[in-house]
Amino acid sequence: MKKTALNNMHREMGAKMVEFVGFDMPVQFEGINIEHETVRTKLGVFDVSHMGEFWVEGPNAGSLVQKVTTNDIVALTDGKVQYSCFPNGKGGIVDDLLVYKFNDEKYLLVVNASNIEKDWNNIVSNNDVGAILTNASDDFSQLAVQGPMALKAMQKLTDAPVENMEYYTFKIIEFAGVGDVVFSTTGYTGSGGCEIYMKNQDADKVYKAVLEAGKEFGIKPIGLGARDTLRLESGFCLYGNDIDDTTSPIAAGLGWITKFTDNNNFIDRELFESQKNNGVPQRLKGFIMEERAIPRHNYEVADADGNTIGEVTSGTMSPMLKKGIGMAYITKPYWKDGSEIYIKVRNKLVKAIVQRPPFYKG
Repeated sequence: MKKTALNNMHREMGAKMVEFVGFDMPVQFEGINIEHETVRTKLGVFDVSHMGEFWVEGPNAGSLVQKVTTNDIVALTDGKVQYSCFPNGKGGIVDDLLVYKFNDEKYLLVVNASNIEKDWNNIVSNNDVGAILTNASDDFSQLAVQGPMALKAMQKLTDAPVENMEYYTFKIIEFAGVGDVVFSTTGYTGSGGCEIYMKNQDADKVYKAVLEAGKEFGIKPIGLGARDTLRLESGFCLYGNDIDDTTSPIAAGLGWITKFTDNNNFIDRELFESQKNNGVPQRLKGFIMEERAIPRHNYEVADADGNTIGEVTSGTMSPMLKKGIGMAYITKPYWKDGSEIYIKVRNKLVKAIVQRPPFYKG
């Protein structure tokens, strides 16, 4: 099993460790619910060093990124970040990712830990323009400091102005006494904050400094368990559950990162444009349980008569709402907001209402 640079610290702090996509990772420290609520109301710090990072450089870097991602990088200026996905050439998604633009000849792609090898092979096989590619996944450590107090606390660790940074932007700064740190106002919780990239040898120092700076605001270390409940409460897709090699971004509700602008001739453009114009048989939609029950991955979705109309992709008990929430691919017309659907829980039909996420808007 691979270990992040912070593995020993997690163990010293009493984390419950689990195997996650080949890494030994903390699933929780104090407990998922308290960690979830801490991020929603204060701030928490996640070790997300297992994520993958690829550099794309050279005169043709932009044209390669434009080809292999569905969003339009023409909209990116230096210092901005974009959420996007890799189409697989067969109408599905290789992965979802973040694109960081440093300049016209330098981009950083941040990908899911579970897909590093697959993503790397995808971009290498499509590099017919001579872009310079570097898989730097083993060189970076990454922290996500998330919550309403995150930027205020992190401002204590740098002279660079970060507290009022625009959403989805980044800076290269000195942070906690460490130079060349990438500080970005991104994250996957829906509660604001930042993500911080540093060299592995600096991870311990930065992690300790973050915990110290956040102490007065109630910071806690957060595990992967709360990361999942937070992203679901905010309606963010999880690769492998809600999106995969068989789901199109149009069906997954990711049309907003699939741009059919002039000269954006990405892989599968023609197919996705046809789906946008002509519709798809199922769409990924959020729902809230009307009765007390927890929906789970692969549970059937039915109409009032018990006919199957879809399948749950993600589900949990919302720590903030104290209700079951989930996402599912649902057949038209049941995908409309406010529609009554039924989740088959242990052969019992339990009523739910289709609702557009985020489920919690605190």
